[in-house]
Amino acid sequence: MAAHAEAHHGPPIAHQSSRVDAPTLGMLLFIASEIMLFGSFFTIYFFARVVAGPDQWPPPPFHLPVFVAGINTAILLTSSFTMHWALQAIKRGNRAGMQAGLVLTLALGLTFLLTQIREYSRVGFSPQDGAFGSTFYGLTGLHGAHVFVGLTILTFATIRAFRGHFTAAEHRGVEISGIYWHFVDVMWIVVYTTVYIL
Repeated sequence: MAAHAEAHHGPPIAHQSSRVDAPTLGMLLFIASEIMLFGSFFTIYFFARVVAGPDQWPPPPFHLPVFVAGINTAILLTSSFTMHWALQAIKRGNRAGMQAGLVLTLALGLTFLLTQIREYSRVGFSPQDGAFGSTFYGLTGLHGAHVFVGLTILTFATIRAFRGHFTAAEHRGVEISGIYWHFVDVMWIVVYTTVYIL
């Protein structure tokens, strides 16, 4: 008993999953909370549509740039593939491939965000324009904020990649960044389908 007590000092070792490491689990739990946040915004959006009745949505004279948003969707989906490429490259020990994938993902994500901002400046209505305006800007703005956070995470991952911090054996920073970025992409598909298509 005394020998066992001398073998370990400090507080007890925390319980850890044998399948998911703590940083990845933390990111997954964070994403679960973000899904609930988006869920509340979707609830408000659909409530506004139900209250508006069976009339045309968006209500006149509002019009949504569906084509531009579709192009932006293709850009963001492409960034998911480049992020996946970056992760697979470093898993194979291909540092140059990882760097290229991260830079492309950053460029595509920034293009998406700048296009979204330009859309806001040309769409012709503001958050003050009734329930439609507030729910449109609420949902798309919430997603835009998540894209910005994702770009910040990717920027740090890219800097670390060019400093040689990741290897085939240790690439958790790329993997966790990718998990968040894929979440942002999937959530945009839901937002785009809900706001622009339905």
